[in-house]
Amino acid sequence: MKKLGIVITDGVGFRNFVMSDFVTEASKQFEEIIIYSGLAKSCYSSFNGANVEIRELPLFVEGKWTWFFRKWKELAHLQQYKTFYGMNDNLVSGYPKSNSVRALLIKGLYFFTRIIHSIGSILFAEKMQFLSFSNDKITKGYMDLLHQDKPSHLFFTHQRPPYLAPFLYAGIKNKIPVSTFIFSWDNLASKGRMLGTFDYFLVWSDLMKTELLYFYPNVKKENVKVVGTPQFEPYVMDKYKTEKEDFYSKFNLDWHKKTICFSCADASIGQNDALVIRAIAQAIRENAIGLPCQFLVRTSPAESPERFASIKKEFPEIIWNNPKWILTRENHAERWSQRIPSEEDIKDLRSLLEYVDLNVNMCSTMSLDFMLFDKPVINTVFGNPNNGLYDDQRFLGYDHFKKVVDSQSVTIAKNATELIAQINEALINPTSRTVQRTTMIDLQIGEPLSGTSKRIVATLSQWND
Repeated sequence: MKKLGIVITDGVGFRNFVMSDFVTEASKQFEEIIIYSGLAKSCYSSFNGANVEIRELPLFVEGKWTWFFRKWKELAHLQQYKTFYGMNDNLVSGYPKSNSVRALLIKGLYFFTRIIHSIGSILFAEKMQFLSFSNDKITKGYMDLLHQDKPSHLFFTHQRPPYLAPFLYAGIKNKIPVSTFIFSWDNLASKGRMLGTFDYFLVWSDLMKTELLYFYPNVKKENVKVVGTPQFEPYVMDKYKTEKEDFYSKFNLDWHKKTICFSCADASIGQNDALVIRAIAQAIRENAIGLPCQFLVRTSPAESPERFASIKKEFPEIIWNNPKWILTRENHAERWSQRIPSEEDIKDLRSLLEYVDLNVNMCSTMSLDFMLFDKPVINTVFGNPNNGLYDDQRFLGYDHFKKVVDSQSVTIAKNATELIAQINEALINPTSRTVQRTTMIDLQIGEPLSGTSKRIVATLSQWND
């Protein structure tokens, strides 16, 4: 029996693999689907009666030794590739500032891995990490679950969450072929080590395949398949389409004005968001933008919008789109991961992409979302090490985003004056960078949006044979 196990870790994975066509397509190719979920079972009510079963996974909490070996593995990986700006930036920002017991251990690992960071040492640390939790009751529960279910293939929709390492270990010990999807465009060239060693890999593009084979030289190129990403598939699905009249009516937009959309980052890296929002709102008030404009702000789905309360009061004319992501569990160690999107929110987001005239964001993957609809994009980086603001200009040096900057598919605004000038330029000549945007989409997303889920499922089915 062809039985596919799908491991979904959080709300973004739910959006990409449940709210796309993926599960529907998988149900056609596999006789049985089992979703092993880090979310509450109640999130999957729409699958009742289908050939889909849901297993709500108990959450594994790292012990001290597991944490130690995992940290060793991740730091060694960053040290090995610290010539890449993003890797080094994560090393620098992660260095402890205190002298607690844990901080001293991390400092010791920094010193050790600066000298010893070979592939062999990384794989040894991973072996010790897996050994450290091999007798944990959660791990044994995972072993029993997989032995009982006997999936013929186990697919991880995210390659990084460390709390899933015991589930990967259980799959390997049960001799189940394991594959993973590289979750985001920035994961390989700036993040730490994957949660473990997989047999097969699904990637967005040829660029990502090249990166994977470079950073993980033990991976065989024939076990890496370019499939695109389901992250953007809802943008070509009829069920999420909204007519322009309905979008304008819902958000009370003026047909005679251009619409500028600012999409926020979460609070951890979007610390300059308020400055950017104020700069745009003030410019519209003072008629510093040559065309009549209205301003819509989409907040981050990872948080509630309270941090913008003072701006709402100061600029009541701003239109707000607070993503309708539902918190499914309150008492969870990673509360943000338990938010899942509503169908209404995906419709709202697609409408924004399709019908606004310009997007502004801070080096976000949202740049790609808007490029898919050939909309001008401005990336704001107001902070640097010298001006007292959060240093978001450092993200321009990250390998994945440097490609965006070098492509000239976006413009970069380092202060309010540059931002307003670029807004005027983009609104007057919105197609001036169409060729560059198309080139960037072709580079980052290697396959057409239509049929993404079908390609992924066909590949998993082939690996299952």
